[in-house]
Order: sequence, then structure tokens, then C-alpha cells
Amino acid sequence: MLSALYKVFRPILFSCDAELAHRIALSFLAALPPGARPSDPPELRVRLWDREFINPVGLAAGMDKNAVAAPAWQRVGFGFVEMGTVTPRPQPGNRQPRLFRLKEHRALVNRLGFPGDGMEAIARRIERLKSRGVAISIGVNIGPNKNTLESDVARDYAAVMARISPVADFIVINISSPNTPGLRDWQAPERMRTILSAINGAISQKLRHTPILVKISPDLEPEPLGQICDAALELGLDGIVATNTTIAREAVGINFSEAGGLSGAPLTERSRAIIRQIYRRVGPKLPIIGVGGIMNAEDAWEHIRAGASLVELYTGLIYEGPGVVTAIKSGLLGLLRREGFRSISEAVGSKA
Repeated sequence: MLSALYKVFRPILFSCDAELAHRIALSFLAALPPGARPSDPPELRVRLWDREFINPVGLAAGMDKNAVAAPAWQRVGFGFVEMGTVTPRPQPGNRQPRLFRLKEHRALVNRLGFPGDGMEAIARRIERLKSRGVAISIGVNIGPNKNTLESDVARDYAAVMARISPVADFIVINISSPNTPGLRDWQAPERMRTILSAINGAISQKLRHTPILVKISPDLEPEPLGQICDAALELGLDGIVATNTTIAREAVGINFSEAGGLSGAPLTERSRAIIRQIYRRVGPKLPIIGVGGIMNAEDAWEHIRAGASLVELYTGLIYEGPGVVTAIKSGLLGLLRREGFRSISEAVGSKA
């Protein structure tokens, strides 16, 4: 039903401002009642962090910043969702316009700047969703408020972690958005240590089992990327999300002057290269969620074979519609069988 509706309304949505279209679509999805999750073949199941994901295809952060449409994502067939970015206090984000379509490239540029309802409202919303029987795994992407002093950024991360941990299946520390000034500087290993130290001081022992991942930039050079991988292992992180949006333009074949992070098809190879470098550095010791430029099953498959245990999409959903999730899952199953793998986990890193 959702796929058919999207085909009808896509031309109308694409005639609107990109952010307005996003709000309209999200409002519609949020109004849908909970539905049963589609059943998936056992070959697509992935077990990570003592959790089972019914399939490896997730919704990337940014699409549902305020956790309003989890029942719809469950209906669509995602194996998990990553909500956010969630900040300690509500904030409006950057000035509009701040979201742009590059239709000919199947890409988006955004400089949203973490607009959202803040951690209290979102934590309560996730609690209500789970009390209503929404079964989809919910990860939460967290970040600092834009007006937070640099000396207090680590405290912001710790505050959100403490509030969100009880309701999240995993937490993603966003230190790589290009749309919050200075945020990417926190990818430096010594600054990652500062964040983790603050988090460890803020959360109770019973919450320390919540998996913590770090989301990194696709614009990292090999040496700092290697240092981040080593620091992630040393600090006991549970995984890496690779990658965020890119600030590159000419290097990915784009001529577009608006500032912001680029996502979609032009990012596919750049993200996959980062995934492969991470996997070669750490192997299976540090699971990777691969995100960036996944538009079809082949894209997802190649991210997995480069080293990703799970994958996420956002821009692909905008351009292809909700049916892309079922198509990707069906395509992955066919590729597994064609290549002789018995499960997604067997294929992870097989082409690194």
C-alpha cells in the first residue's frame, strides 16, 4: 500500500520544497497505526551485541529525528531504525532553506543542524512506542546543542546518553556532522576519550550494556581514520557507523555551491572505501554499520562484503520510495544464495 501511494504522490512531493515534502511525508507516516513486521527469511538475520536484527537493512539517522514514525518503519520492513540526532535541549537547527535535492545525481544536500525536540520529549516518545508493542529495534544518534560551549560538549553527550540509554537498543555518538561548527574536531582520539570519560561518569552500571557506536566522516584520510579505529578499540566502543555525509563536491562529481553534507548515490564509493579500510584495520572485532549511497540491493551487498554487518539508507528511500526496502532484502537474499553464503554474517568482509 505504501509503495503504491508513494508512486502516486511522489511527483507532488518532489514539486514542493524538500524540507516541506519531508515534513508532509513524516506526518503521514506518523499517523499510521502499528502493524505487524513483515517476516524475513532466517538467512537475513544478524546477531550483534546480544541482539537479533530480523534483517540487516536499517533507516539512517536524519529521516526521523524525533522518533515519531517507528510503527511505519516497522511496516515498511526495516530491521532497525536509527533516530535522531537527539540533543539535550530542543533547538530549531539552522536557517532555512537547508535541504536541497540534486535529482539528476539522486542526491541530497542538507545543513539542518540537528533540529529536534530534545532528549526528554524523544525519550518519552520511544517509551510510549515500546509500551504500544512496537517491536522494531531502535537506535538513537546523539549530539550536542549548537550553542553549547566547547568545554561543555562532552557533558552534552553524557547527558543525552544517560537519558536515552534506558529506552534505546544502541547509541550512536555523532561526531561527524558537517553542519554543527567544530563537531568533526571531536573525531580526534583524545577528544573521543573525553566524551567516553564523561559518559562513563554519567551513566549507571546497569546501563553500561547499551552498545555505543561512533559515527565518522567519509572525508577522513587513512592515517586519522586508522587512529580513530585504534582509539575505538582501546575505549571499548561497540562499533562504528560509516559514514556521515560528505562536504566534498568535485571529488564525487558534483557541482553545487550550497553548503552542507552531501548524501545519496555520489557517496556510495566513498563510504564503501571507508568501510573497507576500517574492516582491514579491525576485522570483526568492531562491527560496522555501513551507510552512504545505498540505492539498491547491489549497493547494500557491496557495503556488506566490504565489511559492514548492517546497512542503513535514507536518501535511497527518498528517491526510490518505501518499496526499496523489500527490494533490497529480496536482492540480498538472492545474492547470498548465488554466492554460496548461508547468512549475511558469513558475507561480511568477504571482499575487503
